Amino acid sequence: MPEETTRRRRRAPAMSPEDRREAIVQATIPLLFTHGANVTTSQIAKAAGIAEGTVFRAFKDKQELIRTCVRTLLAADAELELIEQARRAEKLADRLSWAVGAVTGYLDRMWTLVGVLRETGFDPRDEEREHKGPPVEMQLLAERIASLFGPADRLRVDPSLAARLLLGLVFTNRMQGKGFGDATADIDQLVEVYLHGVLLRGDQ
Repeated sequence: MPEETTRRRRRAPAMSPEDRREAIVQATIPLLFTHGANVTTSQIAKAAGIAEGTVFRAFKDKQELIRTCVRTLLAADAELELIEQARRAEKLADRLSWAVGAVTGYLDRMWTLVGVLRETGFDPRDEEREHKGPPVEMQLLAERIASLFGPADRLRVDPSLAARLLLGLVFTNRMQGKGFGDATADIDQLVEVYLHGVLLRGDQ
């Protein structure tokens, strides 16, 4: 038998259970943004390139799979890394712009997902993760942003408070509609207002 035919018929190495679950999660995430909780296991299996029964061997049911996807999307590892890279910028305004961009992307992703899940009848709250106080991810983001302030930056407040104030500004800037208006500041505008206030410098 020709070697090429032998290679074609040889089965691909089996995935570990952990890798299989991760592959299914990554295939499901884009579908959640489109279909919400109405996504079917048939659609998931097709996207993952597996048999539908494999989904149920990896997860107890669709609910468990969706909650696993939510936890994956809730993780802010990528944003934390982006903010860490902001240290390369010499100017504080540039470092903060990196951070604002990362946090804005994180909030937009989470709010979009939560919205589509709720519209399709799924409560994205995870009882296993419920705790008092701000979400852990937001605490981590605040700590990473606080680390962007250096000794040369003459702050009026503690770096941790400065970071939380910036997060608050980013948060409210993304709240459009429902009485908050439709206009939002772009990243450079937001950082400028954060550092220098809303008054023109000559009027201060």
